[in-house]
Amino acid sequence: MSKKRIALLGATGSIGTQALEVVQAYPERFDIQVLTAATNAELLVQQARTFRPRVVVIADESKYLGVKNALRDIPVTVLAGEAALEEVVRDGAIDLVISALVGSAGLRPTVAAIRAGKDIALANKETLVVAGQLVMELVQKHGVNLLPVDSEHSAIFQCMVGEAGATVDKIYLTASGGPFRGKNREYLTSVSCEQALRHPNWVMGAKITIDSATLMNKGLEVIEAKWLFGLQARQIDVVVHPQSIVHSLVQFADGSIKAQLGLPDMKLPIQYALTYPDRVENNFKRFNFVDFPELTFERPDTVAFRNLALAYQAMEAGGNMPCILNAANEVVVAAFLKGNVGFLQMSDIIEETMQRAVHMAAATLDDYMETDRKSREIAVELVTKAKNLYHIAK
Repeated sequence: MSKKRIALLGATGSIGTQALEVVQAYPERFDIQVLTAATNAELLVQQARTFRPRVVVIADESKYLGVKNALRDIPVTVLAGEAALEEVVRDGAIDLVISALVGSAGLRPTVAAIRAGKDIALANKETLVVAGQLVMELVQKHGVNLLPVDSEHSAIFQCMVGEAGATVDKIYLTASGGPFRGKNREYLTSVSCEQALRHPNWVMGAKITIDSATLMNKGLEVIEAKWLFGLQARQIDVVVHPQSIVHSLVQFADGSIKAQLGLPDMKLPIQYALTYPDRVENNFKRFNFVDFPELTFERPDTVAFRNLALAYQAMEAGGNMPCILNAANEVVVAAFLKGNVGFLQMSDIIEETMQRAVHMAAATLDDYMETDRKSREIAVELVTKAKNLYHIAK
């Protein structure tokens, strides 16, 4: 069996580090060729020494010399800058690109990899949120596999395997509800960043943890699911499932429902994407029904958590509106993490950005990137205004 040669984009993040744990467990199956990081030069150097890739990329050009000097005693090419991310994924020695970058930064490298004929293990949902139609057209054109890494989309994908010709009636994406499940808007007015970062079930990066707390993560996943599985908005429902055991469900035309279950561990969907179409034995902790006598489900509260409703609105509007939604969300989450806006203000700013930005029914890659830039400008302006009001209120 020949080894699968991998380029891992976003190696130092939560998904990236867990992907490397999976790779390390199966040295006979995988060979890391490329590792990239945005700013975490120290961890990137450690990973390069462990996995000995041919190339490493540090997107932050100011850290290039530090990385290069730290790795001067081993045979590795060190590159820097965002353009280098697009360059390395075109390498003929790469079989699979794991796209684990955070936010819209993942779009251009993922598109470059698809155009180069590389299979994609997609952990960067923003790629499909920002430019889903464009990306899926390229996937079809170049005949590559786009394998979902998000636990919910992996669950849907696994439920659909072996269902050739079957008609999907509806899918149900499950949501934990985050740390504020059941809380009303009055309570959410004063919640802190520290509270929002305490996810009850999953260990994730800061940005996705805040998205989970606001239900924006689920909204982005709804848009991602539309493109991954060729669905309409009416075919995608969200249910809150606090135990995070049922990772998602598919209902077929005959009424039958399939679900994928397991303990909340991202290494399982990562492994499935890396080894597909095989299922490979591992030593992950197993789920036991006896340990979970109750699995409960409830409707999401889109009054208290408006981001989910905004995501559906963006999906219905189509074109570049999801790109606008995503750009505004990235701005407000960064502001919230810095203590510059309140929890509920995030939704207000996203909604106003969607109203003020120019909507386009169809867009090119350059159009999406310009939409992203202009939407961020609007959101930053709104954050600046909101920041003053927020600090006065505090």
